[in-house]
Amino acid sequence: MSSIYEKLRADIVASMKARDQATTTILRTADAAIKRAAMDQNKEIDDALTIATLRKSVKNLRDANAEFQKGGRADLIAANETEIAVLEKYLPQGLDAAQLEAIVAAAIAETGAQSRKEMGKVIGALKKRPDAGLIDFAVVSKVVQARLPA
Repeated sequence: MSSIYEKLRADIVASMKARDQATTTILRTADAAIKRAAMDQNKEIDDALTIATLRKSVKNLRDANAEFQKGGRADLIAANETEIAVLEKYLPQGLDAAQLEAIVAAAIAETGAQSRKEMGKVIGALKKRPDAGLIDFAVVSKVVQARLPA
């Protein structure tokens, strides 16, 4: 099975051959970000690094869209949405709400967390799970806060 990064690299070549300038630029930017992350962390490029880097890029684009919304820049929002759509093709499908609730409940029980002050323990336990790549920690944070008393 080929890696996500290998698929992205192959899609760069395919988009160049198809003369799809927008997709080529988006994928090349993602490729550069992945290579930069590998160098910064002194790690080999693998699926975990690729997914983490792409998720960070998508999050940054969504954050930028919130700012563009305030500024009334629909043109920039549309460009970012296009980029998000291209990048999300390489990200695995996340867990549904029921699965996420069950995982969070198990992590809370496992860590014995009693209040929000211990939220870090729960998040840490979740990050050690083998399926951590599928977890959206922004959503998990809200679920943990809802389950733990202040």
